[in-house]
Amino acid sequence: MGKQVWRVVVAGGAAAAFTAVAAVPAGAAEGGVSFSRVQVNGGKPIVIGTSLEVAAPATFRMTTTRKWKWPAVFLYREGADRLWHAIETSDCIKVSSGVCDFKETMYFDPSVWDMRNSEAGAWKVGAEVYFKGGGGDVDDKGLTVRVKRNSRLTVNASPEPVAKGRTITVTGKVTRANWETRKYVYYGGRLVSLQFKPAGTTSYTTVKKVYANGSGNLRTTVKASKTGTWRWVYNGNTTTGPSKSSGDHVVVK
Repeated sequence: MGKQVWRVVVAGGAAAAFTAVAAVPAGAAEGGVSFSRVQVNGGKPIVIGTSLEVAAPATFRMTTTRKWKWPAVFLYREGADRLWHAIETSDCIKVSSGVCDFKETMYFDPSVWDMRNSEAGAWKVGAEVYFKGGGGDVDDKGLTVRVKRNSRLTVNASPEPVAKGRTITVTGKVTRANWETRKYVYYGGRLVSLQFKPAGTTSYTTVKKVYANGSGNLRTTVKASKTGTWRWVYNGNTTTGPSKSSGDHVVVK
């Protein structure tokens, strides 16, 4: 079955092992259970770095007349390969007879579990439940969630201060999380935006776009016209999250 969901903590602190009851079917609910109103992380990608645990909220509704335990939604790919994570699920929030809403949190901890870089990308959403007395139900919910490697940017603008009309050189580096080594490594060839915020204002404007070299290094020049703050911005892609550098303030005299 590949990686699965291995720990569920229900309200009240009880813990239980949670393994798949079956491969995820492509069709509708089986076993007298239906899941609806499924949402994971507000529809946004789940971006994971190299050391900090990431908590992704989820909600769903379950309808059944059967006696059940440990319902949850999870992420999987074709072939029943599941993304390794822990789950915390609320008790039933009763809507009506046989209908419960649930709040869930998926926990992804790259410092504890061996994550593979190939796990970045699209994952499908499934829902499952165990029945008291044995058996269970598992369904495909027709949703897609993207799991991404975190990226980082640095910036340096010099000289500081600078005379008006002279050249400012702005450098930086783009890196992204390598889940297998648990380190940030250079991310070459990325198209990154250089942005500027004039002193006394609150918003940045893109000045130009620059490609990082093969080692992830960024370098460009601009004319000094006014005092303000420079930063780099990367928009991310299907496997890598977006990032912004801190700002580097340059006084123009």
